Amino acid sequence: MTEKLSRPVTTNQHGNHEDLTAVVMRHLRAPFKKPIQEHNREAFMQAHQAVTEWQGPIILDSCCGVGESTAWLAQQHPEALVIGVDKSAHRLQRHAHYQTSAAGQRYLLVRADLQDFWRLAVEHHWQLSQHSILYPNPWPKAAHLSRRWHGSPVWPYVIGLGGELVMRSNWVTYLTEVASSLALVHCQATLQPLLAKHEPITPFERKYQRSGQQLWELTAKLPEDGRYFSAIEAE
Repeated sequence: MTEKLSRPVTTNQHGNHEDLTAVVMRHLRAPFKKPIQEHNREAFMQAHQAVTEWQGPIILDSCCGVGESTAWLAQQHPEALVIGVDKSAHRLQRHAHYQTSAAGQRYLLVRADLQDFWRLAVEHHWQLSQHSILYPNPWPKAAHLSRRWHGSPVWPYVIGLGGELVMRSNWVTYLTEVASSLALVHCQATLQPLLAKHEPITPFERKYQRSGQQLWELTAKLPEDGRYFSAIEAE
């Protein structure tokens, strides 16, 4: 049986969203006040316990899905504690299939909603060495800007966690919008195509590759905790 291929992203946008700057600046000026759900707080505190007991670098793998990328990051960075977070219990339960024999010593998987998890991490003064946010988000319809991470009220907390941000997508406009959002806080991002022969680290990435889609990677060194507020104060 032939596996279904992934359809390319279709959108009614032409380039970056026309409201991008206004939306990002509005969220930067105001804290996100949605109440944090107790089950997310409990999940976070379990991860926080591991962080407080760890003296080395912290890598966060957000939207980790089945955790294949989390295990890969742990192999690539044996000096770090890697934490994978996803809201889907179904995806996380499939992790054993993707776990490699050399991985497992210094990573953990957490089921939680990232809108709560990121805010709690900032509240507890986490500072990351690296933060991966991989496929598939992009919500490509123009009306769905607020559903993209950089268009949501939680985006300032991503910036506040610091570290090297690594994002991948099969829709380049999603990442050019991220780069423009980071430029508003004086943070320069680099965007480059991934080679077709590069090693896939998530099931989505593998499916996109088989479908012949061009994939893109954004990297940026985020400002230290709170530094982005200077961009607002300078207005």
